[in-house]
Amino acid sequence: MVTNSILKQYTGAPMGNGGQRKKIHPYKFTLWVGIGSIIMMFAGFTSAYIVKREQPGWIGFSMPMLFWYSTAAILLSSITMQMALRAFKSREMGRYRNLLLITTALGVLFILLQVAGYYQLNHMGVRVEGSGSGVFFIIIFGLHALHVAGGIVALAVMVFRALSSTRRSYDVVPVEVTATYWHFVDLLWVYLFVFFLLIQ
Repeated sequence: MVTNSILKQYTGAPMGNGGQRKKIHPYKFTLWVGIGSIIMMFAGFTSAYIVKREQPGWIGFSMPMLFWYSTAAILLSSITMQMALRAFKSREMGRYRNLLLITTALGVLFILLQVAGYYQLNHMGVRVEGSGSGVFFIIIFGLHALHVAGGIVALAVMVFRALSSTRRSYDVVPVEVTATYWHFVDLLWVYLFVFFLLIQ
């Protein structure tokens, strides 16, 4: 009886009293595993930054205003992404498409502002070849920008599917996965932004 109960629990088969264990979707499981790995990677980089900044010749810097603007852009994009998810669940497909396009545009704007902000830091003397802070900065912010770019690709795919007249899918899982990932890179940037504001 005990063995049978355990098998039912892990296979999702009906259990006693009409209960059934709810299984996580494979896409969502893969996403959360990936998010866990990304968190560990950035935690390692920021920890190393704290240690290395005590070395001689380390150059501190202040955040250019462009990074504040990019923060506003990605926070706004997280709001529009959540609104898009709600519109999809309500079958408001026109509104869903428009909100996806806005979210994608804000994501592109975020990356452009990041690049411009780094050029400002470069003019301030924070260079990859000149200081340890420059190396860490471009690695940490560059990797985050790459993860945002991955989210933009996912959004572009969702936009294509939404605009396609031959494909109609009301499966909410891909939209939920994309929204969760987008919110994650948003929160990750907020963490990095606050970290660099406090550490300088």
